[in-house]
Amino acid sequence: MQQLLADVRCTGVVAVTRRALTQIHPKLRNQVIDFDRLDNWTAPRMEAAICALGSTMKQAGSREAFYRIDHGYPMALARAACAQGTSVFVLNSAAGADAHSRIFYNRVKGELERDLRAVGFPSLTFVRPGLIGGEREERRTGEHVGSLVLGALGPILPRRFRVNPAERIAAALVSAALAPARGEHHVEAAELAG
Repeated sequence: MQQLLADVRCTGVVAVTRRALTQIHPKLRNQVIDFDRLDNWTAPRMEAAICALGSTMKQAGSREAFYRIDHGYPMALARAACAQGTSVFVLNSAAGADAHSRIFYNRVKGELERDLRAVGFPSLTFVRPGLIGGEREERRTGEHVGSLVLGALGPILPRRFRVNPAERIAAALVSAALAPARGEHHVEAAELAG
C-alpha cells in the first residue's frame, strides 16, 4: 500500500480491511467490512482493484476456513468490484497455483485464478510469488528458515527458487494496476526474485 500511496499516478486508495488501519494519508480511505457479509457489500467505484488477501492453514484453523478466506472472500470482492465497473483486477496469488494440484494450497490458489477469469475483467493479472522475503507481523518459523537458506543460496539458485522481496511483489502489483494491459497476464516468481 505504501508504494501505491507514494505513486503520483494514483489519486486515491480505498483499503478494504477487517480491522481499522492506523495509518493516515490524504489519499487513503479505509473501509472496514465484515468479510462474512460480503454479499451485502457494495464496492466503491474504482479503476483498478488489487487483492492481497490471504491466510495460512494455521491462521485459518481448517481447510474449510482457509478456502473461505483464500477463495471465497477474493471472489466476492472481485464480483463486487466488477459490478461497479472496475476494469482491472490484480491478484497476489502464489507460485505453483494450479486448479488440479494435489497440494491443497496450490489447488485453492489455482481454483481462484480459474474462477476470476470467469468474472470478466478486461485486464486481469496474477502475481505469483514464491517464498516472500521481508518483515511480517506474525512469525512463520518455516518461512523464516527457508528465507535464510534460500537467501544464502540465492546467487547459485535458478531465479524461480530465489526469495521474492515483498517490495518487488508490491511493485509488480502496483505496476499491473496503474499501467494495465488488456487480457490476462502473469508475473512469475522468477521475475520477482531478488
